Amino acid sequence: MASRVPHVFVILFSVILLAAIATYVVTPGEYDRAEDANGRMIAVDGSYHPVEADRAGFMDVFQAVYTGMTGAADIIFYIFIVGGSFGILRSTNVIEGAVGSISKRMAGREKLIIPVLMVFFALGGAMLGLAEETIPYITILVPLMLRLGFDSMTGAAVVLLGTSAGFASAFMNPFTVGVAQGIAQIPVFSGMGLRLIMWVVFVGVSIWFVMRYADKVKKDPQSSITYDSDLTRKEKQSPTEQFVGLTGRQKLVLTILLATLVVLAIGVSKLGWYLTEIAGLFLLMGVLMGIVSKLSLNDIAEAFIEGCRTLVMGALVVGVARGILVVLQDGKIMDTILYGLANAVGSLPTSLTAIGMYFVQCLISYIIPSGSGQAAVTMPIMAPLGDLVGVTRQTAVLAFQLGDGISNIFTPTSGYFMAGLALAGVSWVKWAKWLLPLIICHYILGAVFVTIAHLIGYQ
Repeated sequence: MASRVPHVFVILFSVILLAAIATYVVTPGEYDRAEDANGRMIAVDGSYHPVEADRAGFMDVFQAVYTGMTGAADIIFYIFIVGGSFGILRSTNVIEGAVGSISKRMAGREKLIIPVLMVFFALGGAMLGLAEETIPYITILVPLMLRLGFDSMTGAAVVLLGTSAGFASAFMNPFTVGVAQGIAQIPVFSGMGLRLIMWVVFVGVSIWFVMRYADKVKKDPQSSITYDSDLTRKEKQSPTEQFVGLTGRQKLVLTILLATLVVLAIGVSKLGWYLTEIAGLFLLMGVLMGIVSKLSLNDIAEAFIEGCRTLVMGALVVGVARGILVVLQDGKIMDTILYGLANAVGSLPTSLTAIGMYFVQCLISYIIPSGSGQAAVTMPIMAPLGDLVGVTRQTAVLAFQLGDGISNIFTPTSGYFMAGLALAGVSWVKWAKWLLPLIICHYILGAVFVTIAHLIGYQ
């Protein structure tokens, strides 16, 4: 029987069990805490001292999951409400309409449709945290790319790579940047300037990579990595297939979305909005979208529930991951781990301390596929660790964001990514060989931006 990658809940519960065992092995200790200028309680460097042990019992392992859920309730319900609101957005079919409208407008300018659509999906990844939600558009774009003289690889890349580049370098993704900054206790969506520059660079390099390949396929179809399978697909393609544009109501929905993002930017930058206000804004957005789309109240409710349903695992992962923190804190070994990491990272040259954190996040992303879940596992450790080794919390969040996002369309443990390749008819092996140079480039760019952030004292 073929081996399977353990489910993320299996991995997290195993880590909870290991954390409980660690309370019997690791020397308990604590840092003194003091309030900083921003009102945050941070560990005082040099104050670590041993304390009396408080080892985890048998039932503590199981109770930690519930305690973690209640401790992460604000983040969990934020994810549900925002996800439900996006469910209403998806039910209006506005993204399908926008893709169709772009496709019609770009007729006769085939090559330009690639950067236009990739920017469109990159904005969705950067501003709305779209990932799984973009998979259905592969079924639209693969036939379109074949019709325009490209191949299935190009169609899959426009969606997957466009979304992922935007997601990894996001400037206001509510599910990664928002959650991580919330846990790190820094203003949500702060530090947007550097992230905008990073987004332009990541998306620009990704567009160049795809267009270079697409141009090669356009000139010589047999150079396509998916040439044989595409021949069969083209034979089955309907010559009368149409791509519908935006309706009048969908244009109103798009206007509401843009207005929401403007209000969101003003709220978090000028009014000090946090999770409660942001969740309320997105809920209002969803309701207004449903009303202008002439959905019944029941349909709006059902779309909201469906949106929540797609994020159940991600939201629950946050709570289960918090259970690890509960065991470590209650067992009084959390600060001991911080002390050990601080010594390890602190032994690096000053310019490499942030890179060490980035490297750890890159490795963890291959184990925990959920961005929100990885934030929940790592940021309670990385944020105070940054305080101890001279890395700003904003830089720690950036290291998490890049470490989590870059691997999303490369690792076979990413469910939505593998589903997207299946819809496109592209094997993971072919995709991985084709994408490897760009992934290496993204990791290098990530290291560069984390280093820049560290050197400028990114806030």
